[in-house]
Amino acid sequence: MTDIGPAPRILIARLSAIGDVVQTMPVACALREHFPGAFLAWVAQRGAELLAGHEALDELVALPRGWLKSPRIVWQLRRRLRAMKFDIAIDAQGLTKAAIVAWLSGARRRIGVGGIWGRELSPWLNTETVDTGDPHAVDRNLGLLRPLGIESPTVRFRVPEHRPDCLAAERIIREAGMDDGFAIINAGATWPSKLWPADRFAAVAKYLGEHRRLPTMVLGGSPSERALAERIRSGSGGHAQLIPPVTLTQLAALTRRARLFVSCDTGPLHLAAAVDTPCVSLHGPFPARRHAPYGPGHIALQKMHFDGSTRQRRRASPKYMEAIGVETVCEACEEILSRRDHEAA
Repeated sequence: MTDIGPAPRILIARLSAIGDVVQTMPVACALREHFPGAFLAWVAQRGAELLAGHEALDELVALPRGWLKSPRIVWQLRRRLRAMKFDIAIDAQGLTKAAIVAWLSGARRRIGVGGIWGRELSPWLNTETVDTGDPHAVDRNLGLLRPLGIESPTVRFRVPEHRPDCLAAERIIREAGMDDGFAIINAGATWPSKLWPADRFAAVAKYLGEHRRLPTMVLGGSPSERALAERIRSGSGGHAQLIPPVTLTQLAALTRRARLFVSCDTGPLHLAAAVDTPCVSLHGPFPARRHAPYGPGHIALQKMHFDGSTRQRRRASPKYMEAIGVETVCEACEEILSRRDHEAA
């Protein structure tokens, strides 16, 4: 069914998490390009601040944590969404909570994920499902637009950047004495099975400092991640500094100015790729073909692969990440930096 007017009213429901919200941004961009006169809104939860002021969106609805347990918030959300009179809702998450948002909107067409990616009650709450196969998350999200006549759109993220965040990023760079360039290392990850040893990240930072004269900023958000970051800093031979506490939008601005981003598979990695910073990503039990930073110019490293369910992968042995050696990561960093040197020459 592709008989759609030139100005449809479309809702995107992708509530979380940070990396997933970032990897859904191309859906909004593709919709805007295909339907310039459309009214586009997005309901998000964690990561919503990254969408504020996005050029493809007319409206952003940010939900608090635990919203689904509050009848008052659910009723207010329903009333707000119904007032926008949506024609189409896109559940880009494939979970019950996002499908409920699409259902609350009152849209007669609710397009969601089919196949193995349509989980919980989402296939029953949506009116149409699309089995997008098993590709990268960005391609899987864009596959949801096929029922709207959008095939193979150009992938654009268009992560917003606001002046206060630019000023904050430039202040951090200046105070760190890294005006001539820097790398960022992100050692944290949602699941222990995605972590790479802190001493190996420290060795990479030391290599970049000694062989490339490129200092490193180390990202650490939560208390456990700050502890990892401190271990990297202390083991880097003076070539790394910790990034002070920043907001997500400030991190986007800071990452946009980095020459290189080295990370496990986690939200900030996909944010770095979305702002066109070249990435070296490290993958263990989760397949790189699905979870690598999207687009050209990045290098995804994976030495061992684990076949199992998502739950099993979350609990997998550290050996899958530890199979990646320091030398392999340094070689990947060198390849990216040499390529950039050649392009700048």
